[in-house]
Order: sequence, then C-alpha cells, then structure tokens
Amino acid sequence: MRLHQTLLASLTLSALSMPLFAADEVVVYTARIDELIKPAFDAYTAKTGVKVKFITDKEAPLMARLQAEGANTPADLLITVDAGNLWQAEQMGILKPLQSAVIEQNIPSQYRSSTGSWTGLSLRARTIVYSTERVKPAELSTYEALADSAWASRLCLRTSKKVYNQSLTATLIETHGAAKTETILKGWVDNLATDVFADDTALLQAIDAGQCDVGLVNTYYFARLHKQDPDLKVKLFWPNQADRGVHVNLSGAGVTKYAPHAAEAQKLLEWMTGPEAQNLFADINQEFPANPAIKPSAEVAAWGSFKADSVPMEVAGKRQVEAIKLMDRAGWN
Repeated sequence: MRLHQTLLASLTLSALSMPLFAADEVVVYTARIDELIKPAFDAYTAKTGVKVKFITDKEAPLMARLQAEGANTPADLLITVDAGNLWQAEQMGILKPLQSAVIEQNIPSQYRSSTGSWTGLSLRARTIVYSTERVKPAELSTYEALADSAWASRLCLRTSKKVYNQSLTATLIETHGAAKTETILKGWVDNLATDVFADDTALLQAIDAGQCDVGLVNTYYFARLHKQDPDLKVKLFWPNQADRGVHVNLSGAGVTKYAPHAAEAQKLLEWMTGPEAQNLFADINQEFPANPAIKPSAEVAAWGSFKADSVPMEVAGKRQVEAIKLMDRAGWN
C-alpha cells in the first residue's frame, strides 16, 4: 500500500513538472520583432483557430536555448533572419528536416535548405545606395567596383560583425574565390569615409547628411526610412546586372527537432509560404515575397525589377566562418 502511494505521488509530481502543451496551439521562437510577425500569427489564428504563442529574442540566444532545452523544448518553430543563421541552426541539430510539397511549390530551391530543414519566407536585397546630390547612377556598376580609387573616402559600410555582411562576403567568395574577394574587401576598407556603422539606418542617414556618398544596405531599411522621410536624398542602385546579379538574402523558418506539435507547426510554416502570409510580409515589412507568385508592395515595386544572384542561400552559412576570417584579414571591423 505504501509503495502504491509512493508511486502515485511520484507520478503526480512528474505530471505537474511536465510542460502542458495544448493541441490547438503552436509555440514559436522568433528573432523578428513583434510588429513584423504578429500580424501573420493573428491572421493564422483567425483562419484556423490555432493559437500562436511566441517568444522574441536575438537569434543566438534563441538557438542556444533550443539546444539547451533539447527534447524538453516547448518550441515548435524557429523564425530568424539571414540564411547564415538558419544554416547554423541546421548544423546545431535543432531543426527537423521536412518533406513538404506545398513549400517546394511555393518557394524556389535556392531559398530553401537542401535537406528541408528550413525555408525562406521573405527576401531582401543587400544593394548599393547612393547620394542623389553627389553621385550619378551612371557612375555605379558593381559591388566590386566600389573598391576602385574613384570611391576613395566616399564609401560607408556597416560593421562586419553583422551577419548580413558576412553572408554577402560568403557569396563573393563563392563567386570569385577567397584571394580576389579579399582584394575587393581591402579596397572597400581603404575607401571608407568614416568608421563602420552599427546599423543600416545610421548608414543611410550618413549619406543623406553628406558624410559619405555610397554604401551597402538591406532594402527594407531604405523602405522604412524613406517612408518616414520622403525627401531622403538617397536612392537604391541594382549592381551587377550585366553578370551575376544583386545579392539577395532572406528571413526564414524551420520546425524544431523536438517540436511538441510538429504537424501543426508544419501547417503554419506551409501557410506562411502561401498568398495570405506572403502578402502580409510584403506590405508590412516592405520585403520581397519569397513566393515568386506574389507581388511586392507598391512602394517596393516602384524601385523597379532587377536580376538577383542565383547562388543558393546555403552558401551564406557554409562559407560563414571563411567569410569572417577573410573580413578580419581585410581590416573590416
């Protein structure tokens, strides 16, 4: 009798200590800020009745948390920015490879993991921006040309510590090899007008203020700042249109390895690659839809079309360590 009571008490305590997961909810760890992702979750709940609970943090803490939680994680889905981060999450073993005909139909292969561990949800070009007062578009051509002496003391860059620049460098290595890419980066560093910036918005404001003439930014930063200040004296330029095209990166997501609701998480992920969610990403985030069947917002469409680099986004992760070492050798802080 005493043994029975002890076992019963033990089982009760175990049950109380275990996390309770509702069958009609999905838990998301997201590195995207709330106002950019919550509208999509709200729309999914309104459509399906499935609640989406989410925890927001930087990508590194979220991935470390998933790794530490292991099979006890409450998270069903990880959302983050940059293919380099998604590739890293895949290498850490915290994502579950999926087979989804829906995702494969909606998202081009270059914006998906070859193992099915993650998919892109929205795209952004990391492109050239220039002063409309001091630069003529005809003076611009390629990323590589920004290393020419014509741009001495005229270039602004964001810090090399940001994964966006690491991914750009990774794709340059894939295209040119390490030696040529290092020469390009050294040329960029030699042409800097000032110290590197902590974020793209500050870089755009520096060009507008006359601190430098050209720079590299993600398109959605330009869109947000231009919306706040329509008189911004900065414009976008699409480089490398005569060869490989503009560097494009993404935000994306994957189902976690130990997702308590893996099937429901996959349904949410599939829905996020479809028309309703893709239009939300386009309109709210001022990003390009990863689904090519969906048009960008009117403001983004007004920038004009461009040829995008076809290098698979996995390269951003596979060459990330090499890119960081090369940027350090080039003196890019």
